[in-house]
Amino acid sequence: MFARVPGVAIVLVVLCAIFGFTSPGFTTPANIANILTQSTILLLLALPMTVVIMTEGLDLSIGAVLTFASIVLAITVIATGSPALALLAAVAVGLCFGLGNGVLVAVFDIPPFITTLGTLGIAQGLSLLVTDGQSVVGIPASIGHIYSGTFAGIPLPIFAAALAYLATHVLLYHTRFGTYVFALGGNREALRVAGISVRWMLIRAYAFGGLMAGLAALLMTARLNSAHPTAAIGMEFDAIAAVAVGGTSFERGNGWLLGTLLGVIALGVLRDGLNLLAVPSSTQVACIGALVIVALFIDGLRSER
Repeated sequence: MFARVPGVAIVLVVLCAIFGFTSPGFTTPANIANILTQSTILLLLALPMTVVIMTEGLDLSIGAVLTFASIVLAITVIATGSPALALLAAVAVGLCFGLGNGVLVAVFDIPPFITTLGTLGIAQGLSLLVTDGQSVVGIPASIGHIYSGTFAGIPLPIFAAALAYLATHVLLYHTRFGTYVFALGGNREALRVAGISVRWMLIRAYAFGGLMAGLAALLMTARLNSAHPTAAIGMEFDAIAAVAVGGTSFERGNGWLLGTLLGVIALGVLRDGLNLLAVPSSTQVACIGALVIVALFIDGLRSER
């Protein structure tokens, strides 16, 4: 019985039990809605991170790209007054970085770690350069409503995250692209024999990450009601942690999208519970690292049985 239960599910239940007993306000409907809402941006990063890791790659730049896309979105909407045009600009920024990562990895054979570490620096530098290190303020109320608004009592970001998850699920499990992604990590040579361009598939995987970062910029800007040059720096660590906790392997193309969703929620529960207990943010980072180790340890025990 235990062998069939994924580590992330066990960790999530344990975390909810611990914080339910130690923090009286943890189990209230308002706090649960807050956890899910706060997790939406991370989910939009963790979904494409799952796809990239399944190709035996990595994207360290996704947090910095999200930051720069948010800045471009904020500047554009302030200048034009058009949320649609601003979102297109943010998506274009994300796609440019995603395609750049893909080309460097697939065409020039630069290791993903080195490639995305470099583009992380570029995106972060551009964010600081464009803003001079200051927040971009004066965002129209229409943008802020995207994060604070509700429909049928459910926060709008949760709807956005649900759509992103469903779209990624269809893409990964019901299209040729998804089949090829599994093969990229599991049997890349079979793709070559079948006449499929491995390079083109890698480029598409990284471009998907950039696209999702551009879309997440809308929620990030709406959440802060501004854009800051360091707003999402470090979120790539949380995204990788969520994917690892969710059971996706860094080799052999083994990935589980539902596990990533549970991993994101587990991180959201952990951060929320620690905030309720007034634990410093620096300690929270250490706790996330410990969470990854515990979940992987449980999965290791599960696989041995």
